[in-house]
Amino acid sequence: MTPEIVILAMIAAFLGLRLYSVLGRRAEHEEEPIQGRFEGRQGQPGAPRVQPKAEVKPDAKQAERQPFAPRQREMPLAPPSVERGLAEIANADRRFDAFAFVEGARSAYRLILESFWKGDKAELRALCDGDVYDSFSSAIDARMAAGETLDNRLIRIEEAAVVSAGVDNGLARITIRFRSDIAAVTRDAEGHVIAGSLDDAIEAVDIWTFSRRVDAVGPDWLLDETDAG
Repeated sequence: MTPEIVILAMIAAFLGLRLYSVLGRRAEHEEEPIQGRFEGRQGQPGAPRVQPKAEVKPDAKQAERQPFAPRQREMPLAPPSVERGLAEIANADRRFDAFAFVEGARSAYRLILESFWKGDKAELRALCDGDVYDSFSSAIDARMAAGETLDNRLIRIEEAAVVSAGVDNGLARITIRFRSDIAAVTRDAEGHVIAGSLDDAIEAVDIWTFSRRVDAVGPDWLLDETDAG
């Protein structure tokens, strides 16, 4: 092999290595991700906007077909027969909340007793149905005719337990047993104590039934029956 051929071969090899080196770096450069419109950091110009996932709402008709399942807080501890009755009311009136009802019944118990003791007929008329109101009203009239007044105090409500519940011909009825401590005093026309004492509370047990039409526009329940426990 002549020296000229050897020199030409060396030159060709050198050029080939240079070309491979350039092409190799170009290929590596082309494989690098280009920061810009699609791969910028979130919040930077050119970065894609992340759209929140659309909330999937259940079909209204499908929801109506679902049987009513009361929330846990809506069901106070009660016998199975009472739970079935409360669920029956809840199915007939979707606004019904058994837990809230019991809390409201405790307030109504206090308000009705205090209205009766004070002789507030207007308040009683708003809270009771006709028969119960007439009974309370007659007792107030008899007390006033005798010149007597009641100086009673509801000390505490120890218990408010649902003992029955259900719907009959569109009328929801719930019976609650109240166990309370009451300090009861009866005074004569001169203000003298003729019965009872404010120092000694007595335990009272009352069984009251509240009712409401399930299709009624207003939310109010009325006391429609009273009994002693």
